[in-house]
Amino acid sequence: MQFTHEHQELQRSLKRFIDSEINPHVDDWETAEMFPAKELFKKMGALGFLGIAKPTQFGGLGLDYSYAMAMAETLGHIHCAGVPMAIGVQTDMATPALARFGSDELRAQFLAPAISGEAVACIGVSEQGAGSDVAAIKTYARKEGDDYVINGSKMWITNSLQADWMCLLANTSDDAAHRNKSLIIVPMDAKGVSVGMKIRKIGMNASDTGLIYFDDVRVPQRYRIGDEGRGFTYQMLQFQEERMWAAASNLQMLMACIDSTIDYARERKLFGASLLDNQWIHFKLAELKTEVEALRALTYRACELYISGQDVTELASMAKLKAGRLARIVPDACLQFWGGMGFTWENPVSRFYRDGRLASIGGGADEVMLSIICKYMNTLPDRKA
Repeated sequence: MQFTHEHQELQRSLKRFIDSEINPHVDDWETAEMFPAKELFKKMGALGFLGIAKPTQFGGLGLDYSYAMAMAETLGHIHCAGVPMAIGVQTDMATPALARFGSDELRAQFLAPAISGEAVACIGVSEQGAGSDVAAIKTYARKEGDDYVINGSKMWITNSLQADWMCLLANTSDDAAHRNKSLIIVPMDAKGVSVGMKIRKIGMNASDTGLIYFDDVRVPQRYRIGDEGRGFTYQMLQFQEERMWAAASNLQMLMACIDSTIDYARERKLFGASLLDNQWIHFKLAELKTEVEALRALTYRACELYISGQDVTELASMAKLKAGRLARIVPDACLQFWGGMGFTWENPVSRFYRDGRLASIGGGADEVMLSIICKYMNTLPDRKA
């Protein structure tokens, strides 16, 4: 995959927006443990950033997914990981299935305002007893007349304290676990939807995360995305984009971590010489950059095959796994070279050290990625034996 002049122009435009509208406020948003999503998304929507690969019929730009990857990578220019993650939920986690399988009526009502930034979206999959094991969710939507009546809860939901609607995965029958689920759009102001708590985290502080309850929440059955019982399949397809996005969005953050460490190590004096003059240190930084470039190549290849219509579940899982590992390895190694300064709260490397830890957990833990890869390699044990 090669970035063209058009890709680079998109990246330059987004970088200017980040420098003027996001980075000056990041420290305040980190302290407040929330950023003004409605305000920021309206500005981004007006510039076309929230619908890059979405249908033009509903306000999107209709570009191929490589442009979404270019955007995800550029979001790494933001001086925290919480805001990029919240943007990614809007563009690549809560809306892909709606854009692809939703009815025109549903897309006009919910996708179009998400693309314009008039509405904030969230994705409701994880529960207290079902995170990585998506098939184990308990939230149930029973049919009653022309409606679904929803009961249950969702946990670890990014954007949920500010969201206008949720793309909810719920059980809609008593069939087998992979055939009984549907994706349903649930307005967050519907009667019976309540916020159980705002979850405090060790990182990703600028992004709000909530525990949401559903008590006899009634929504029309026409709010279902696509066919009933196909929700698990649709969510697995959404995960392909989410995991490629997660890998791409880490690239620039990882490089910023390395680059800032190089600058600091060059200036820091130790035993009469620059810290960077130590061969082990500049060799280690070279090794870290090599790993990041390997991740870039893997991510770009997955995107290229995805655009051509191929199933990239295995490659996307590999990229997500590698990104999660590097989001732990790179900041940890770099932080060591900062010495005591690396152990301070305001240090940019320490912020990514905290923020990056989520990459091996959210969107499918490392162990889930390994299981998916093993499935495609045909190395899993025969469970029927």
